[in-house]
Amino acid sequence: MLSLTIDIMSLFPDTVSAVLRDSIIGKGQENGIIRVNCHQIRDYTTNRQMQVDDYLYGGGQGMVMQAQPLHDCWKAICEEAGERLHTIYMSPQGKVFTQADAKRLKNDYDRFILVCGHYEGVDERFIEACVDEEISIGDFVLTGGEIPAMAVADAVCRLVPGVLSEEDCFEDESHWNGLLEYPQYSRPFEWNGRKVPEVLTSGHHANIARWRRKEAIRRTLIKRPDMLEKAELDKKDQLLLEEIRKEMEL
Repeated sequence: MLSLTIDIMSLFPDTVSAVLRDSIIGKGQENGIIRVNCHQIRDYTTNRQMQVDDYLYGGGQGMVMQAQPLHDCWKAICEEAGERLHTIYMSPQGKVFTQADAKRLKNDYDRFILVCGHYEGVDERFIEACVDEEISIGDFVLTGGEIPAMAVADAVCRLVPGVLSEEDCFEDESHWNGLLEYPQYSRPFEWNGRKVPEVLTSGHHANIARWRRKEAIRRTLIKRPDMLEKAELDKKDQLLLEEIRKEMEL
């Protein structure tokens, strides 16, 4: 029943594990569909002080994580798995993570490793020897790779069948098909003078579907026109886009 295992190498495994044990991802683990193993890199250092970092060769500010504890932790995970696992280093220099990457990782691997760096980064030799790809969650720098690793793990795990109740839960969402998601509403019908669009209470499923598709296109046009340029729109979508442009007087 186990469909996906993610191993996360971190200096703060308890923090990562605590977050990923909650909510939907936690239930997926309880049900044996997915598994997230968090590994303490310090457990693999040969230094009596449990040191995993040292000064930069060539001088400069900050410290760099050493190759030896990283490699030994990585090696132990691969040996336990019985194979060399696809390894991803969470790095601001990596390719920016997208929904397409989440789909790719879910489809291509039943187990992979996420490496969380800290300080000024990790020894380049570990990257050369063990890392298959580098992934970033945006063009900014954080104090460590734990938040990016949790984001990637969450995005991939929720795509595994059985983690969410229905595939529709993610197939209508933003970025799944190149568009942003349509607006969502819940009870009450009127709140602070704002009403739910009447079409959503009509019970006419075709009209509701058309409204949702149109609003998804409208939102993408307004908020992320760069996405709309790449989206695959059929003839019906093109007609909806023309309607929207006329309504907006674009």
